[in-house]
Amino acid sequence: MRTTDMADELFSGAAQPLPAGVRLATARHGGVTVTRVEIAREGLSRPRGRYVTLEMPSVSVLDERDAAVIEVCARELRALLPPEGPVLVLGVGNRRITADALGPRTVQRILVTMGAGAAPPVRGLRPVAAVAPGVAAATGLSLQQLAAALVGQLHPAAVICVDSLCSAEGQRLGRTVQFSDTGLYPAQADHTRHLTRDTLGVPVVAAGIPTLMQAQEGADLVVTPRALDSVIAHGAALLAGSVNRALQPRLTVQQLCWLTG
Repeated sequence: MRTTDMADELFSGAAQPLPAGVRLATARHGGVTVTRVEIAREGLSRPRGRYVTLEMPSVSVLDERDAAVIEVCARELRALLPPEGPVLVLGVGNRRITADALGPRTVQRILVTMGAGAAPPVRGLRPVAAVAPGVAAATGLSLQQLAAALVGQLHPAAVICVDSLCSAEGQRLGRTVQFSDTGLYPAQADHTRHLTRDTLGVPVVAAGIPTLMQAQEGADLVVTPRALDSVIAHGAALLAGSVNRALQPRLTVQQLCWLTG
């Protein structure tokens, strides 16, 4: 099977029974299909934890104004986060490479309420900071080093990492969102983007949209959605809206859209 970051692709639709320690459930909410995968033991193809995949029409035709989709995404994301405390949002990736720019583009639309250690400007808002750390070639520092330094300064209750994902199924590119409480854990074993609770000392939730697929197993060539520019632009807006709504439930989608527009 081609490399995939999508947990449901590893277990759903298989002819054989689910492995011991894996539970899978699917539900429909409006136009969004939600698949929850829970891995309860080590030694499987993905780390132990909870994974939620939301399948929808192409994100290239959605954005932060699609309240119905955002409400479903936000509810699933909120369930993976601590109920209170500051949150650091990291936009992982290279903003100069379109398929890898989802993270940096998303953090541009996050409602930031944390400033120089001060309290949020409006009572009732959760403290949030958002950073796009860049890539090691540009900064001279690894993602792990930068993330650890930020966590050491901000002491967040959790970190949300937004990144482009890899799918094994071309029809799912730009049509699915995945959240997981296992941290940022790319399927490639030697990948340099691993960020987990073990490495940072706080819960790490990963959020992303698949924008890449290997052309064939073992090959370096990749396939991207035809409307890649639109997928990244609208996908970043959709993810940011979902993160904002998950972190600031007292504000409506419309209010969040106005504040971050």
